[in-house]
Amino acid sequence: MLTAQEVLLQLKQGNQRFVSGETKYRELLTHQDRAEMAEDQHPFAIVLGCSDSRVPAEMVFDQGLGDLFVIRVAGNVVAPSQVGSVEFAAERYSCPVVIVLGHSHCGAIQATIDTLMNPDSPPSANLMSIVNRVRPSVEILMQTELKNDLAKLSVHAVRSNVFASVNQLRHGSAVLESLIAKGKLKVVGAEYSLESGEVIFYDF
Repeated sequence: MLTAQEVLLQLKQGNQRFVSGETKYRELLTHQDRAEMAEDQHPFAIVLGCSDSRVPAEMVFDQGLGDLFVIRVAGNVVAPSQVGSVEFAAERYSCPVVIVLGHSHCGAIQATIDTLMNPDSPPSANLMSIVNRVRPSVEILMQTELKNDLAKLSVHAVRSNVFASVNQLRHGSAVLESLIAKGKLKVVGAEYSLESGEVIFYDF
């Protein structure tokens, strides 16, 4: 079984291959490969990422089918269903790492900024449920000079939102807290650049 550090190294190396265009998981699976994989899965890492079509975790980290347990939701927010999914993978497959993966130019971040800037024009109730989970990460930044520079505000809000999700996973689940305390699980934050393809890992 891989350690958390070995997993992180493997993901970082995969991302370097993706950035350089030297990916190794382009070939299609054979019928036999799919048949064998149908029996069970053995992911070595969990990724909680955004639904954005430009950020497919398997491609970004150059990993194969079955390697990553990926949970995608707009704004990489943490709600009970996401926590439950992480708990399931961490316990069932003994994944030693959870990556909360945010990205530049996130639509959920922008929707939250727009809502805070224009409170009289709220989005739909369903979209508002996402905005409300992102809101604390943006509101605190809007109390600083960043409120006068929306481009910089968005950049900082992405990182702030990743930190919030990391914190919620670390402290919002008895199951995950227990695994972390036993040294069996590490929750880390990361940000994908749409421009460069590079993933930066944060040591929150």
